[in-house]
Amino acid sequence: MDTVARQAVFLDRDGVLNELIRVDGTPVPPRTIKEFQLIDGVVDAVDQLRTSGYLLIVVTNQPDIARGRQAVGVVEAMHEQLRSGLAVDDIITCCHDDADACECRKPKPGMLIDAICRFGIDPSRSFMVGDRWRDVTAGRLAGCTTILVGPDWDAPMPDAPDLRARNLHEAAGMICQAQSHVR
Repeated sequence: MDTVARQAVFLDRDGVLNELIRVDGTPVPPRTIKEFQLIDGVVDAVDQLRTSGYLLIVVTNQPDIARGRQAVGVVEAMHEQLRSGLAVDDIITCCHDDADACECRKPKPGMLIDAICRFGIDPSRSFMVGDRWRDVTAGRLAGCTTILVGPDWDAPMPDAPDLRARNLHEAAGMICQAQSHVR
């Protein structure tokens, strides 16, 4: 019996699925459930990707846990809210900071590689959608097509993304269009 590797869209969380908040002008992840709000168009984008046959896997760095600024329980509650509002297949979280030198913290591809192995994903047919250089680098190292979303494109980037989109809704359209060209 032949098995075909699956295709997936890896999604960063903060700034891709949910709104960032501003603290002293700096965008940061939400600190409370009340601050945790999905970005407009995310539900439709996820539904479009799901209908097109993609596995949807959230891969998120949450270093504020290691830094003592965020409780694990609050992050888990946010992820329960994501699961109840979006049809995602998995949420993989790295709770480490850079000093921990783990293999899962983006820009390292550990979270993506873990999912690739567990779900039988073909990275060459998959996408990493994120709003930071760390997402782009992790996606590239895992062998995925990368899409940078959002307005923060002036920051220096070690790796250029394959595509750029204003938001996840636009990125989903690009992904589905690319898929139709492959069939």
